[in-house]
Amino acid sequence: MRVPAARTAARGRIDKRQAILEAAFTVFARRGYAQACVQDIADEAGVAKPTVYNHLGDKENLFRHAMEAAADAVMKENLAVVERLRTPGDDLRAALEDVAYRMLKVCCGERSRSLRSLTYSQVAAFPELIETVQGRTSIGLGEAVADRLARLSLSGRLRQCDPGQAAEQFLALLTGPMEARSRLGTREVSAAETRAVANAAVDTFLRAYAAEAADPGLP
Repeated sequence: MRVPAARTAARGRIDKRQAILEAAFTVFARRGYAQACVQDIADEAGVAKPTVYNHLGDKENLFRHAMEAAADAVMKENLAVVERLRTPGDDLRAALEDVAYRMLKVCCGERSRSLRSLTYSQVAAFPELIETVQGRTSIGLGEAVADRLARLSLSGRLRQCDPGQAAEQFLALLTGPMEARSRLGTREVSAAETRAVANAAVDTFLRAYAAEAADPGLP
């Protein structure tokens, strides 16, 4: 079956735009916003400089779209991790520890670290950036985790709770210690140390939210 030429052209344009956005984020992360130039981005993407302008306009617009695309990519990774809680199996602690560890790996990944660094460094020039990035990452992740925790609560796996608050606390138990151990993302944290943070967070979380904790007769 022959694919219509118009559809092929549209697909090629989308792919080229995505390649430019990925190249732009790489260059911005490597050189910083001020030092990056459109020619660098074109070279990284393997396209002509006018092609970058045709797809995304000027450098400011390119930066905004590159940051949005990077945030969406981080969110996609995290949503795939949280999906594990849809069918946690018999061992809820093990499932939570696995999800916590994998979320920390995403958080400490190069794209996430670069996204945070660029957001903080450019917030004065792009004041809407924090809201944009948070809306596409931490807020969406919190909502996804809350949804999974609500289902676990309804099924009796966790005690009755405010799922939004429980999700917020679960994520804080992960990101707080990891930010400290990684020195705000400037120090690499070993897999063993990451696992220890994840397990400690889950242990603290379950002490508060495990279904047994709702029974006042328990020690």
